[in-house]
This record gives sequence, C-alpha cells and structure tokens, in this order.
Amino acid sequence: MSLRSDTKCAAAIAALALTIAQATVAHAASADAPKDKCFGISRAGQNDCASVMGTHSCAGQARKDYDPTEWKYVASGTCAKAGGTINMPKGAK
Repeated sequence: MSLRSDTKCAAAIAALALTIAQATVAHAASADAPKDKCFGISRAGQNDCASVMGTHSCAGQARKDYDPTEWKYVASGTCAKAGGTINMPKGAK
C-alpha cells in the first residue's frame, strides 16, 4: 500500500470510530431519559412488565393488542401521542 492509501484508510477508521462513539453516547442519554408507563399501546407479547390486573407477572405476556391493562415505557410526555394513557385502569392492583 502507498502512504496515500494508508492515510485514507486511517482517516476512514477514525471517522467510523467517532460515529460509533457518538451513537453510543446518544443511546446512553436516551436510556437515562425520564419515562412514563403508558397503558393501552402495547401489542400482544410486547408489554414491558406484569399486567396491572394481576393476570400475568412478566414482560412479553400480553395476550391481545392495545389492552388497556398492559403497558410499555415511553419517553415522558409522549404517551398520549402514541394513543395511550398514563392513568391506570379502574380495578388495577
């Protein structure tokens, strides 16, 4: 390889490393952002935790789409835009 192609290769590797580092920092920041429990937006098998009605005790066990007793975490303040509510359904435990 020539010195010129070595320099281009090194520059490409440095740019890739910088891109990966920026993506990692952005992901870490979003993971720490405030979140709300949003009821009624999860699809079957995609809920984040136990049903508030006590019908099951684990994530991923929702039986139907958009069940108002199932929830997912969403970025704080975005639940209504997703079609859900942050209010627990009546009779919730």
